[in-house]
Amino acid sequence: MQRAALTGVCGPLRGGARPGPVVSWRLVCLFHTGLRAFAADKELLVKLRKKTGYSFVNCKKALEKFSGDSKQAESWLHEQAQKEGWSKASKLQGRKTKEGLIGLLQEGNAAVMVEVNCETDFVARNVKFQQLVQQAAAGTMFHHQGAKDQLTTYTKHFMKAADLSLLRTGPAGCLLSDQLALAIGKLGENMAIKRAAWVAVPATYYIGSYVHGALPADNPSLTNVALGKYGALVICQASEQSQKSKLADLGRRLGQHVVGMAPLSVGSLEDEPGGDTETKMLAQPFLLDPSITLGQYVQPHGVSVLDFVRFECGEDTEIPEAELTQQQEETAS
Repeated sequence: MQRAALTGVCGPLRGGARPGPVVSWRLVCLFHTGLRAFAADKELLVKLRKKTGYSFVNCKKALEKFSGDSKQAESWLHEQAQKEGWSKASKLQGRKTKEGLIGLLQEGNAAVMVEVNCETDFVARNVKFQQLVQQAAAGTMFHHQGAKDQLTTYTKHFMKAADLSLLRTGPAGCLLSDQLALAIGKLGENMAIKRAAWVAVPATYYIGSYVHGALPADNPSLTNVALGKYGALVICQASEQSQKSKLADLGRRLGQHVVGMAPLSVGSLEDEPGGDTETKMLAQPFLLDPSITLGQYVQPHGVSVLDFVRFECGEDTEIPEAELTQQQEETAS
């Protein structure tokens, strides 16, 4: 049967002779070699597709262009995507970006919160977009790396889109503007790295944090950044009597309050208790127990609330020039 099949493909030899065992074996070897080469090419293609996220067609084109060299193919794909991304970015400029995510990154005595916008919630749930949010948070943290040491009071710094675009994602990282163009090229929507807030505190202070509507970290590379639609950072000072082990949970509850009640200022413990329209944080009904004010909640814990930052994705807001860089005076406990 095997010999007959091979004869049907190749045709009879001269004089009507049938191919002998040697000829048949060579054809079988060639057939299997071709299969192995095809399998190897397919494996390279799958690996390149998985690593870069580009389409199979573009990955195949890149591998063919560089004779199977995956490193050169990957580099070429990034270059092409960046060119295409910048082209798409200019075409899509002006389209509204009201969806997106808040990203929150906390490292030791410093925390960063960023807002990155897109056109649809569908893209906001794409891992490529979420990686862009992470890169924006990491770039902001890296930019302020040297400013968090030897602090005597807390520091709060805001950044606008124009400044954020010039940041790099790390010591040898890419510009955020280039990463933004790549994401636009891949996902085909207008996007914007809108704003960022960076906060750092000395050893006697701590930062409470909370993200609402948090998305599950499906990708292992996103586990260090919290993603959601609302975010809050709350700067506190703990007395010596406060229980250090409970500060993280307390900070989370304070963050929940800031997200839910949207205060405009901290206020003081001497303020009269207010109702649902109260804008001073300490005088507001505590979100998790409206029978008491937030001030009445924190006082027994030996904690002083000094400041906060609240981000809501898609909100219309302009950072006042006076608040772009803000160094607060130490508040006595």
